[in-house]
Amino acid sequence: MGQRSRGLADRAYLDGLRLLSRRELSEAQVRTRLARKAYDPGDIEDAVARLRTEGALDDARTAAAIARTGVALKRFGPRRVRRDIEAAGIAPDLAAAAVAAVFDGADPAATLDEELTRRLGATDGPIDDRTAARLYRRLVAHGHDPELVSRAIRSRRRAGRE
Repeated sequence: MGQRSRGLADRAYLDGLRLLSRRELSEAQVRTRLARKAYDPGDIEDAVARLRTEGALDDARTAAAIARTGVALKRFGPRRVRRDIEAAGIAPDLAAAAVAAVFDGADPAATLDEELTRRLGATDGPIDDRTAARLYRRLVAHGHDPELVSRAIRSRRRAGRE
């Protein structure tokens, strides 16, 4: 490898480190961002290999971070969390493991009930059809199980009528 090429590989590595210093990124995301900066594929490969070897780049750790953020901050369900992890270019097996770890021991019905309570706010009255449909769309889009969402909304509607 020539002096010029070694220098470009080092610059790609440093740019990769800068990217990773801001937030966890997957290997695919780092590759894409370095390619946008017009680095050669060989320089990108060298930089990614070095980042992986040094532990700065770890798809399993990134998948876990995406899963924790999706659940704790965004209140996403398992389907949405897995979709977000895979959208980051992480392998499906790593995505499944991260989702299983973050939802381990969690009761999906209880989580959904908390989210419904949060979405409805102080509304104790009956839930009309339009609100029920909006809640259903929102919760399913956020990755909650459609059947659980339907049951939870029906239960809330019955409780609101009583």
